Amino acid sequence: MDTIGIIAGSGQFPFLVARGAKRDGLRVVICGFHGNTDDALAAEADAFTMLHLGQLGALIAFFKRHHARSVCMAGAVSKPKALDLRPDMRAARLLFQLKRNKGDDAVLRAVADELHSEGITVVRPERLVPNLRGPVGVLGKHRPRPDTWRDIRFGWNIAKSLGALDIGQCVVVRSGIVVAVEAMEGTDATLIRGGELGGSGCTAVKVLKPGQDDRLDLPSIGAGTIALLAGYRYACLAFEAEKTLFFDRQAALDTACEHSIAVVGLPADNGDFPEMPPS
Repeated sequence: MDTIGIIAGSGQFPFLVARGAKRDGLRVVICGFHGNTDDALAAEADAFTMLHLGQLGALIAFFKRHHARSVCMAGAVSKPKALDLRPDMRAARLLFQLKRNKGDDAVLRAVADELHSEGITVVRPERLVPNLRGPVGVLGKHRPRPDTWRDIRFGWNIAKSLGALDIGQCVVVRSGIVVAVEAMEGTDATLIRGGELGGSGCTAVKVLKPGQDDRLDLPSIGAGTIALLAGYRYACLAFEAEKTLFFDRQAALDTACEHSIAVVGLPADNGDFPEMPPS
Protein backbone atom coordinates (compact mmCIF):
# COMPACT_ATOMS: atom_id res chain seq x y z
CA MET A 1 0.00 0.00 0.00
CA ASP A 2 1.37 3.43 -0.98
CA THR A 3 1.74 6.07 1.71
CA ILE A 4 0.84 9.78 1.50
CA GLY A 5 2.10 12.29 4.03
CA ILE A 6 0.08 15.33 5.07
CA ILE A 7 1.63 18.46 6.54
CA ALA A 8 -1.46 19.67 8.38
CA GLY A 9 -2.46 23.12 9.53
CA SER A 10 -5.82 24.20 10.92
CA GLY A 11 -9.36 23.84 9.62
CA GLN A 12 -11.27 21.10 7.85
CA PHE A 13 -9.02 20.72 4.81
CA PRO A 14 -6.56 18.22 6.39
CA PHE A 15 -9.51 16.06 7.48
CA LEU A 16 -10.98 16.08 3.96
CA VAL A 17 -7.63 15.27 2.37
CA ALA A 18 -6.96 12.41 4.80
CA ARG A 19 -10.39 10.89 4.16
CA GLY A 20 -9.95 11.28 0.41
CA ALA A 21 -6.59 9.50 0.60
CA LYS A 22 -8.17 6.65 2.56
CA ARG A 23 -10.89 6.30 -0.08
CA ASP A 24 -8.13 6.00 -2.67
CA GLY A 25 -6.59 3.15 -0.73
CA LEU A 26 -3.59 5.08 0.57
CA ARG A 27 -1.91 4.78 3.94
CA VAL A 28 -1.97 8.20 5.63
CA VAL A 29 0.70 9.68 7.88
CA ILE A 30 0.15 13.17 9.26
CA CYS A 31 2.39 15.79 10.83
CA GLY A 32 0.58 18.61 12.63
CA PHE A 33 1.77 21.63 14.61
CA HIS A 34 1.09 22.59 18.21
CA GLY A 35 -1.22 25.59 18.38
CA ASN A 36 -2.45 25.12 14.80
CA THR A 37 -3.61 21.56 14.13
CA ASP A 38 -6.69 19.95 15.68
CA ASP A 39 -5.70 17.00 17.89
CA ALA A 40 -8.73 15.11 16.53
CA LEU A 41 -6.90 14.73 13.22
CA ALA A 42 -4.91 11.89 14.79
CA ALA A 43 -7.98 9.66 14.38
CA GLU A 44 -7.70 10.02 10.59
CA ALA A 45 -4.07 8.83 10.41
CA ASP A 46 -2.19 5.56 10.35
CA ALA A 47 0.67 7.46 11.99
CA PHE A 48 0.52 10.92 13.55
CA THR A 49 2.91 13.35 15.19
CA MET A 50 2.62 16.88 16.49
CA LEU A 51 5.66 19.15 16.18
CA HIS A 52 6.49 22.76 16.93
CA LEU A 53 6.86 25.12 13.98
CA GLY A 54 10.49 25.13 12.95
CA GLN A 55 11.23 21.44 13.55
CA LEU A 56 12.02 20.81 9.90
CA GLY A 57 14.51 18.01 10.54
CA ALA A 58 12.01 16.11 12.70
CA LEU A 59 9.28 16.59 10.07
CA ILE A 60 11.44 15.10 7.31
CA ALA A 61 12.59 12.26 9.57
CA PHE A 62 8.97 11.41 10.42
CA PHE A 63 7.94 11.08 6.79
CA LYS A 64 11.04 9.08 5.87
CA ARG A 65 10.51 6.74 8.83
CA HIS A 66 7.00 6.01 7.59
CA HIS A 67 8.04 5.65 3.92
CA ALA A 68 6.02 8.60 2.63
CA ARG A 69 7.47 9.32 -0.80
CA SER A 70 4.91 12.04 -1.47
CA VAL A 71 3.39 14.65 0.83
CA CYS A 72 0.87 17.44 0.54
CA MET A 73 0.25 20.58 2.54
CA ALA A 74 -3.30 21.16 3.78
CA GLY A 75 -4.72 23.72 6.19
CA ALA A 76 -3.70 27.14 7.44
CA VAL A 77 -0.81 27.97 9.74
CA SER A 78 -1.17 31.05 11.94
CA LYS A 79 1.29 33.65 10.72
CA PRO A 80 1.61 35.44 14.09
CA LYS A 81 2.47 32.11 15.72
CA ALA A 82 4.94 31.43 12.93
CA LEU A 83 6.91 34.48 14.10
CA ASP A 84 7.53 32.69 17.40
CA LEU A 85 9.03 29.59 15.78
CA ARG A 86 12.22 28.15 17.21
CA PRO A 87 13.98 26.70 14.17
CA ASP A 88 16.15 23.62 14.41
CA MET A 89 19.48 23.63 12.61
CA ARG A 90 17.97 22.60 9.28
CA ALA A 91 15.23 25.23 9.42
CA ALA A 92 17.68 27.90 10.56
CA ARG A 93 19.91 27.16 7.57
CA LEU A 94 16.93 27.35 5.23
CA LEU A 95 15.79 30.70 6.67
CA PHE A 96 19.32 32.08 6.43
CA GLN A 97 19.47 31.15 2.75
CA LEU A 98 16.24 33.05 2.15
CA LYS A 99 17.87 36.21 3.54
CA ARG A 100 15.37 39.05 3.17
CA ASN A 101 12.55 37.24 1.39
CA LYS A 102 10.64 35.33 4.04
CA GLY A 103 7.13 35.68 2.62
CA ASP A 104 4.70 32.76 2.67
CA ASP A 105 5.43 31.53 -0.83
CA ALA A 106 9.20 31.82 -0.50
CA VAL A 107 9.26 29.83 2.75
CA LEU A 108 6.91 27.12 1.45
CA ARG A 109 8.92 26.74 -1.76
CA ALA A 110 12.07 26.35 0.29
CA VAL A 111 10.45 23.67 2.48
CA ALA A 112 9.26 21.86 -0.66
CA ASP A 113 12.82 21.95 -2.02
CA GLU A 114 14.15 20.47 1.24
CA LEU A 115 11.64 17.64 1.02
CA HIS A 116 12.54 17.04 -2.62
CA SER A 117 16.23 16.82 -1.68
CA GLU A 118 15.27 13.86 0.54
CA GLY A 119 13.35 12.08 -2.20
CA ILE A 120 9.92 13.29 -1.02
CA THR A 121 7.67 14.85 -3.67
CA VAL A 122 5.16 17.58 -2.79
CA VAL A 123 1.83 17.01 -4.53
CA ARG A 124 -1.41 18.98 -4.80
CA PRO A 125 -3.74 18.09 -1.92
CA GLU A 126 -6.97 18.83 -3.74
CA ARG A 127 -6.41 15.91 -6.11
CA LEU A 128 -7.63 13.79 -3.19
CA VAL A 129 -10.75 15.93 -2.74
CA PRO A 130 -12.31 16.51 -6.17
CA ASN A 131 -14.57 19.45 -6.97
CA LEU A 132 -13.31 21.74 -4.20
CA ARG A 133 -12.08 24.44 -6.56
CA GLY A 134 -14.59 27.25 -7.04
CA PRO A 135 -15.99 27.57 -10.60
CA VAL A 136 -16.20 30.54 -12.96
CA GLY A 137 -19.43 32.50 -12.87
CA VAL A 138 -21.87 34.40 -10.72
CA LEU A 139 -22.80 31.84 -8.09
CA GLY A 140 -26.16 32.03 -6.38
CA LYS A 141 -29.03 34.40 -7.09
CA HIS A 142 -27.52 37.85 -6.61
CA ARG A 143 -25.50 39.58 -9.31
CA PRO A 144 -23.15 42.50 -8.71
CA ARG A 145 -24.43 45.98 -9.41
CA PRO A 146 -22.47 48.11 -11.93
CA ASP A 147 -20.60 49.94 -9.15
CA THR A 148 -19.73 46.60 -7.55
CA TRP A 149 -18.32 45.34 -10.87
CA ARG A 150 -16.06 48.39 -10.91
CA ASP A 151 -14.88 47.58 -7.40
CA ILE A 152 -14.24 43.96 -8.42
CA ARG A 153 -12.02 45.03 -11.32
CA PHE A 154 -10.21 47.59 -9.18
CA GLY A 155 -9.77 45.18 -6.29
CA TRP A 156 -8.49 42.42 -8.58
CA ASN A 157 -5.66 44.61 -9.86
CA ILE A 158 -4.71 45.72 -6.35
CA ALA A 159 -4.79 42.15 -5.01
CA LYS A 160 -2.61 40.87 -7.85
CA SER A 161 -0.11 43.70 -7.29
CA LEU A 162 0.13 42.96 -3.56
CA GLY A 163 0.34 39.24 -4.23
CA ALA A 164 3.27 39.76 -6.57
CA LEU A 165 5.12 41.17 -3.54
CA ASP A 166 4.20 38.01 -1.53
CA ILE A 167 2.17 40.07 0.98
CA GLY A 168 -1.33 38.59 0.95
CA GLN A 169 -4.19 37.23 -1.14
CA CYS A 170 -7.16 39.41 -0.16
CA VAL A 171 -8.20 43.07 -0.39
CA VAL A 172 -11.35 44.91 0.62
CA VAL A 173 -12.52 47.85 -1.49
CA ARG A 174 -15.48 50.20 -1.61
CA SER A 175 -16.28 52.87 -4.19
CA GLY A 176 -12.82 52.61 -5.74
CA ILE A 177 -11.01 52.99 -2.41
CA VAL A 178 -8.80 50.35 -0.81
CA VAL A 179 -10.23 49.76 2.67
CA ALA A 180 -8.09 46.86 3.92
CA VAL A 181 -5.32 44.60 2.64
CA GLU A 182 -4.29 41.20 3.96
CA ALA A 183 -0.85 40.73 5.47
CA MET A 184 0.13 38.35 8.28
CA GLU A 185 -3.20 38.58 10.13
CA GLY A 186 -5.03 36.38 7.60
CA THR A 187 -8.19 36.78 5.56
CA ASP A 188 -10.80 36.74 8.33
CA ALA A 189 -9.11 39.54 10.27
CA THR A 190 -8.78 41.53 7.03
CA LEU A 191 -12.48 41.14 6.28
CA ILE A 192 -13.41 42.20 9.81
CA ARG A 193 -11.20 45.27 9.60
CA GLY A 194 -12.58 46.08 6.15
CA GLY A 195 -16.15 45.81 7.37
CA GLU A 196 -15.47 47.98 10.40
CA LEU A 197 -13.70 50.66 8.35
CA GLY A 198 -15.74 50.59 5.16
CA GLY A 199 -19.23 49.95 6.45
CA SER A 200 -21.91 48.27 4.35
CA GLY A 201 -21.39 47.75 0.64
CA CYS A 202 -17.76 46.61 0.61
CA THR A 203 -16.37 44.11 -1.88
CA ALA A 204 -13.78 41.50 -0.96
CA VAL A 205 -11.47 40.12 -3.63
CA LYS A 206 -9.32 37.03 -3.06
CA VAL A 207 -6.77 35.79 -5.60
CA LEU A 208 -3.81 33.48 -6.10
CA LYS A 209 -0.54 35.39 -5.84
CA PRO A 210 1.16 35.75 -9.24
CA GLY A 211 3.80 33.05 -9.58
CA GLN A 212 2.59 31.26 -6.44
CA ASP A 213 3.14 27.50 -6.38
CA ASP A 214 -0.40 26.13 -6.29
CA ARG A 215 0.76 22.85 -4.73
CA LEU A 216 1.49 24.72 -1.53
CA ASP A 217 -1.07 27.36 -0.59
CA LEU A 218 -4.24 27.90 -2.57
CA PRO A 219 -6.63 30.66 -1.49
CA SER A 220 -9.69 29.33 0.31
CA ILE A 221 -13.19 30.53 1.18
CA GLY A 222 -16.23 28.86 2.69
CA ALA A 223 -19.41 29.15 4.70
CA GLY A 224 -17.57 30.88 7.53
CA THR A 225 -16.27 33.51 5.10
CA ILE A 226 -19.76 34.33 3.86
CA ALA A 227 -21.18 34.42 7.40
CA LEU A 228 -18.51 36.94 8.34
CA LEU A 229 -19.31 39.08 5.27
CA ALA A 230 -23.00 38.96 6.13
CA GLY A 231 -22.29 40.34 9.60
CA TYR A 232 -20.66 43.40 8.06
CA ARG A 233 -23.16 43.76 5.18
CA TYR A 234 -20.68 43.24 2.36
CA ALA A 235 -22.02 43.56 -1.18
CA CYS A 236 -19.79 40.99 -2.86
CA LEU A 237 -17.10 38.35 -2.61
CA ALA A 238 -15.05 37.81 -5.79
CA PHE A 239 -12.43 35.11 -6.03
CA GLU A 240 -10.08 33.64 -8.63
CA ALA A 241 -11.98 30.70 -10.08
CA GLU A 242 -10.30 27.28 -10.40
CA LYS A 243 -7.49 28.59 -8.16
CA THR A 244 -9.53 29.00 -4.95
CA LEU A 245 -10.79 26.23 -2.68
CA PHE A 246 -14.48 26.72 -1.87
CA PHE A 247 -15.55 24.73 1.21
CA ASP A 248 -19.20 24.04 2.16
CA ARG A 249 -20.26 25.72 -1.06
CA GLN A 250 -24.00 25.19 -0.88
CA ALA A 251 -24.25 26.39 2.72
CA ALA A 252 -22.14 29.42 1.81
CA LEU A 253 -24.33 30.30 -1.17
CA ASP A 254 -27.50 29.86 0.88
CA THR A 255 -26.16 32.42 3.38
CA ALA A 256 -25.10 34.73 0.55
CA CYS A 257 -28.60 34.58 -0.94
CA GLU A 258 -30.20 35.31 2.43
CA HIS A 259 -28.05 38.43 2.87
CA SER A 260 -28.02 39.63 -0.77
CA ILE A 261 -24.29 39.05 -1.21
CA ALA A 262 -23.03 38.46 -4.75
CA VAL A 263 -20.45 35.68 -5.06
CA VAL A 264 -18.36 35.71 -8.24
CA GLY A 265 -15.72 33.33 -9.55
CA LEU A 266 -13.47 35.16 -12.01
CA PRO A 267 -11.11 33.55 -14.52
CA ALA A 268 -7.43 34.45 -14.41
CA ASP A 269 -8.05 37.13 -17.04
CA ASN A 270 -11.09 38.77 -15.46
CA GLY A 271 -11.60 40.93 -18.53
CA ASP A 272 -12.78 37.82 -20.38
CA PHE A 273 -15.68 37.28 -18.00
CA PRO A 274 -18.73 37.96 -20.20
CA GLU A 275 -20.94 39.42 -17.45
CA MET A 276 -18.41 42.04 -16.37
CA PRO A 277 -19.11 45.43 -17.96
CA PRO A 278 -16.24 47.08 -19.86
CA SER A 279 -13.93 49.24 -17.74
